[in-house]
Amino acid sequence: MAVIALVFFPVRRFEFVNYDDPDYVSSNPRVQTGLRWENARWAFTSGHASNWHPVTWLSHMLDSQLFGPNPGPAHLVSVAFHAVNTMLLFLVSRRITGAHWRSALVAALFGLHPLRVESVAWVSERKDVLSGFFLLLTLGAYCRYVESWGSSGFLRSSVPELTEGSITASPAPIQNELEQQSAARRWLWYGLAVACFALGLMSKPMLVTLPFWLLLLDYWPFKRFLLEKSDANKALALFFEKIPFFLLAVGASVVTLFVQRSGGAVSTSLSFSGRIANALVSYVRYLGKTVWPLNLSVLYPHPGHWPAWQVGGAAVVLLVILVTVILLSRRKGYLPVGWFWFMGGLVPVIGLVQVGVQSMADRYTYLPSIGLLILIVWGISDVVDRWQLSRPPVAAVAIALVIASAVLTERQLCFWHDSTALFQRALEVTSNNYLAYNNLGFDLSKNGKFQEAKEDYRKSLAINPQYPDALNNMGFALAGEKKYAEALPYYEAAVRIAPKQPEIRNNLGNALSELGKINEAIEQYRIVLSQNPDHADAHNNLGIALAMQGRLDEAVGHFRAAIRAKPAYAGAHSNLGNALAAQHQFVEAIREYQESLRISPQDPQAHNNLGNALVEQGRLDEAMDQYGQALRLNANNPEAHFNLAITLLKANKRAEAAEHFKQTLQLNPSNTEARRQLELLSSGK
Repeated sequence: MAVIALVFFPVRRFEFVNYDDPDYVSSNPRVQTGLRWENARWAFTSGHASNWHPVTWLSHMLDSQLFGPNPGPAHLVSVAFHAVNTMLLFLVSRRITGAHWRSALVAALFGLHPLRVESVAWVSERKDVLSGFFLLLTLGAYCRYVESWGSSGFLRSSVPELTEGSITASPAPIQNELEQQSAARRWLWYGLAVACFALGLMSKPMLVTLPFWLLLLDYWPFKRFLLEKSDANKALALFFEKIPFFLLAVGASVVTLFVQRSGGAVSTSLSFSGRIANALVSYVRYLGKTVWPLNLSVLYPHPGHWPAWQVGGAAVVLLVILVTVILLSRRKGYLPVGWFWFMGGLVPVIGLVQVGVQSMADRYTYLPSIGLLILIVWGISDVVDRWQLSRPPVAAVAIALVIASAVLTERQLCFWHDSTALFQRALEVTSNNYLAYNNLGFDLSKNGKFQEAKEDYRKSLAINPQYPDALNNMGFALAGEKKYAEALPYYEAAVRIAPKQPEIRNNLGNALSELGKINEAIEQYRIVLSQNPDHADAHNNLGIALAMQGRLDEAVGHFRAAIRAKPAYAGAHSNLGNALAAQHQFVEAIREYQESLRISPQDPQAHNNLGNALVEQGRLDEAMDQYGQALRLNANNPEAHFNLAITLLKANKRAEAAEHFKQTLQLNPSNTEARRQLELLSSGK
């Protein structure tokens, strides 16, 4: 645990990345407002981000409650979970197998393997370390449950057998009481295992294969049944013993599939044979990256079609391993357990149901890798015993493997420092990675580098012209340059491809609004809100569009809805103030402007608008102070200069007013009222 904490400690300085983190944490208003009843209810009822994992949402909310928007502590919480998981893996493995040093090596390789970096250093993958935590608690509780049956594994009390006439036998009432206590403890452990499994599924549904993992453990090392006909009834009984686990797994699978289909995350563009081919190749690639973990990437793009020789070669490799495992399974029970743990654990994410654009992902190995590591470590131990190798050199090799893993992990960790480093690395180690080009461009766009961003979007679209995110982001970059007419076709193309992505429609609505197509913009905002009623930006933008049409009451309602969805939304508070001021509700308007400036004190327009409302209340000195602050933040604001000049004139400060009228005209020569007022002042009127 100490070594893991040391190796992963640099994440305390890491940023949120622009891949899922905004959706999950950094720009998610539900998460950012912390643990509240309405947020907890949302966590259990929402399919946001095409996933249902309420415990993970609650974990992110607790981070925000405790640490605010700072990414450093959130990263360290994931590190803490991973370190604890490594400890639990060691303790559970040792208890189940009785093998101290082999369990230690499995845990060390698990904790320090470079494939773990994605699950630990990516805040959005909190679900991996959290589900791993509950999985290992489930295994620990299940182990205690099995132990309570005795050595046979079935219906055997831990109380010594009583014999007639035995002078040491306990009286029958005492025996019955002890048996009842033993049964109560046994079912307490069973219930605890089921409860931990449920929490694990609510952290990440990938745990649906756990009931099969429990059956594997029943075979080895628990040896509750053998692969013989005489043990068929035992195997069947053990299957029925897992019915509560299977029911939970089926329920989680149905919910997850429904949520992912509803969210548009399930791809239907790949044929079934294409998905089978990708699954075969990916299994072998996972094996390769476990043994030789170099050139790791945040995304491995799906090629759409794998060459026949690669698919055939992968099938042969997997078949050879499978046959070997089956032939040796009776003598070496760890082989089928380790192999089928690995193979089965990846089934939900191997691409038989294609979710997302990746062909595989490092994070998917977090729990399946445990089986593979058990197979490798126990297999090496068998070889050492058979060949009677000297222990010290073997121990030295094991330590060297752990150190090598730690060094590679530290190197891989550096690429997760920020979005630029992450996606530049992805482009270095993969080909045709259109998502990496897109996300790298998005990071550049966020920093105002629109030309460089557009170049990356073009590269992304050259690889995949139907990629909606790149189309949307290209439109956003053009809109950032106020080229709204050019942005419009990109948004429209993105909406045709991904009609259920509310962000794209919201951006399309903004472009339409800027082009004066207010009714069409309103239609897009309303579609966004039908898809996501809590979309704060859509409420705010719809409010602006309605206000432009003079529908102030409706606009006020949407500004308030935006604030309910995102309380720290400075722009919505300011816009609400504008609408209220237009309705002559100046007291409430002033309150909204002040709240906007509390959240974002560097907003010159909000200072200017607050000044206007204060003038209407006759509070001229306060108004002049607000105009002054607006000009300190933006000295080239003709509106603030003009408003300050008018207010100075009302306060009979004619010379100062004249100066600001001059500033207004320098910045905006078409302001006829400023010119008229200046002429009046010059003539002494």
